[in-house]
Amino acid sequence: MDTDALRQAYEALLDAAATMAGQPTAPPPGEWDADEILAHLALVDAATLALGYAIAAGSLASYDNRVSQDCSTLRRTIDRAGGNAGLRDRIRRQGDALCTLAGHVLRPVELDTPVPTLLVSGDTVLVDQPVPMRDIVTGLATDHLPRHTAQLLALAP
Repeated sequence: MDTDALRQAYEALLDAAATMAGQPTAPPPGEWDADEILAHLALVDAATLALGYAIAAGSLASYDNRVSQDCSTLRRTIDRAGGNAGLRDRIRRQGDALCTLAGHVLRPVELDTPVPTLLVSGDTVLVDQPVPMRDIVTGLATDHLPRHTAQLLALAP
């Protein structure tokens, strides 16, 4: 799988995160601050890596993003990563790992494996059906990472 778009999406996100680092951010009511956005992304990356490795291991696999939106999980992830700098480092390393996994480790038949997928945003169900691993990775590159990059930049004072 060609992961150039995914790498570029991670680079843009990490550039935006570095730009916002240390700046006071005041998200609109009910929205995440910069660290919470980064924690969400780190959790989504970890789940996507876990999915890819489960597929490679021949295990039963599913993909569910709800935990990546839980406020207490976001706070714990921020603390365990060591704050903003740790989150950015984690996202960079996980992005590299995901590009390697999708681009060089998983075979086409594995990337085309449909897995039960539940994607929600807030209270809205976006996807509740089997989705191939390839489409999940493509969705990160073309929608998820760019959307959160814009969300980070919108927090600028």
